[in-house]
Amino acid sequence: MKYIVAIIQPDRVDEVLEKLEEKQIHLVTVSTVLGRGRQKGVSEIYRSHKEAGSLLRKVKLEIAVNDEYVKAATEAIAAGGRTGNIGDGKIFVLNVEQTIRLRTGEVGAAAIG
Repeated sequence: MKYIVAIIQPDRVDEVLEKLEEKQIHLVTVSTVLGRGRQKGVSEIYRSHKEAGSLLRKVKLEIAVNDEYVKAATEAIAAGGRTGNIGDGKIFVLNVEQTIRLRTGEVGAAAIG
């Protein structure tokens, strides 16, 4: 089991979710976050909106998947999120030791779905 964390541009969320749906990956947590990377939070005009300050708005996607879905999920995120510009984001893949579905008590891969 893996836990995928992706930081992407806010305007790419719909494209990424669409690509994940195409790969039959439906369980996603989405959060609005602030951060900075190589662009060091430099103010930019983005979609006719000037981002100010040292932190830029991003979106964080969190997805728990069974091992056989890792490649499909990361490819879908990359395909939907990539523009080729600085600030496109990153994908992190972490190991998951255990998962427990609270409602049913299922554990492990069965709890992810």
